Amino acid sequence: MSSPKKPEVMSPIKNWASLEACKDYADAVYFGIADLSLRARTNSLTLKDIPKFVSKCHAYGIKAYMTINSVIYNNNIKTAEKLVKKAKEAHVDAIIVWDMAVIEIAKKEKIPFFISTQANVSNYKTAEFYKNLGASRIVLARELTLKQIKEIKEKVHLEIETFVHGAMCIAISGRCLLSAYLFNKSANCGSCAQPCRKLWKLSDDKGNEFETEGKYFLNAKDLCMIEFVPELIKAGIDSFKIEGRRRDPKYIEVTARCYREAVDSYFNKTFTKEKVQKWKKELKKVYNRGFSTGFYFGEPAKEGISYNKADNVSKYEKVLIGHITHYYPKINVALVKLKHKNIKQNDFIQIEGNKTFIEQKIESMELNNTQVKNAKKGEEIAIKVKNKVFKNDNIFVLKERI
Repeated sequence: MSSPKKPEVMSPIKNWASLEACKDYADAVYFGIADLSLRARTNSLTLKDIPKFVSKCHAYGIKAYMTINSVIYNNNIKTAEKLVKKAKEAHVDAIIVWDMAVIEIAKKEKIPFFISTQANVSNYKTAEFYKNLGASRIVLARELTLKQIKEIKEKVHLEIETFVHGAMCIAISGRCLLSAYLFNKSANCGSCAQPCRKLWKLSDDKGNEFETEGKYFLNAKDLCMIEFVPELIKAGIDSFKIEGRRRDPKYIEVTARCYREAVDSYFNKTFTKEKVQKWKKELKKVYNRGFSTGFYFGEPAKEGISYNKADNVSKYEKVLIGHITHYYPKINVALVKLKHKNIKQNDFIQIEGNKTFIEQKIESMELNNTQVKNAKKGEEIAIKVKNKVFKNDNIFVLKERI
């Protein structure tokens, strides 16, 4: 039997800062713009940004995949055509689609396309169908077991991509109607209001309220497969996809780094339980709703739901301390207005903006041209920074929740 192929690690992109966060770890990224993407409210990239963004990805040695995977109505066809043409002009490596109209446009423009998880591909015959249409990869439904995934890979000679980490939807392949019904915000058009994360009560028509495990009984835990990376590799999965286009650069950096290390460790034969525990500890420090293995080993029961808290369960939080007011590029110094908190020498900070993600220690700082070891809320200090920053970039410290 031939040795397994090294899978691609793919990270989600919210903005330019996301790329800076994962550039040292990801093999590929996926992104969208506001139009015809399932994260329409998230994307700060615009149509004009695509050429420069893709060029920067390629300069980092990273493949760039663009999503055009919302529901397509008659009035969306011209927009879809414009997006596909722009993707081709920008040398996007592939587009992620599922609507037949967009597939037809992609074939006409001769641009590689992957089939989105929105198509809910759950068997080898459907995968074969899309292969015959010209798809070069299938993003399989999240509701498949590892055994089913392996069977599809064995029967169809086609690249397969699966989600390995991040948020899980309560609806099959994310095709939920609840948000549109309750809030007139369609999940299938990229505007999910996430009603599944709300506090719910279960009652009958007589007003009797029933006890449940907790109040957030539609709130699925996040997927985390870091422990089972060897099994995923042996199953022949070609691309490990990390969910999280709504999440911050620190989440994107940590998830990309942990899965990069896990994949590399398997291939250099250093994958151990001790490393798994270290990676899990790291992953728990960033945004998460608790972890489960999703459908990989069977249908998740109550252990797949986070009943008592709908939001971040991480023990750590980012605390905003201030923002950049000026940057001096010749000396790599930034002025920081400490609008919210005090700061001291040797604090470890994160600098974040639309195009910025930097993590560093404060080696030294000055107040009114004088070296200081402590600075108070309300003061403006000068600090050395590792890379270029921009006015109004935010400064955070990571602290354990009390």
